[in-house]
Amino acid sequence: MDVGIIITVIGSVAAIVGSNIALIGWLRADMKSFESEVRGWKEEMQKESKDFHGRLCAIEERNKKS
Repeated sequence: MDVGIIITVIGSVAAIVGSNIALIGWLRADMKSFESEVRGWKEEMQKESKDFHGRLCAIEERNKKS
């Protein structure tokens, strides 16, 4: 085999592997940001659900008294 071909193959493989590593690192950072955003949404939904449940219980109590 020619040395030029070997160097080209090695360079191409290094470029592909390097770009994939960079892409995976970027995606992981983006996913961590998204996970924290989703966690915030989940906490807000749980808070609203508890508040709604409290309101329903208060309405039921008022209806029982009537």
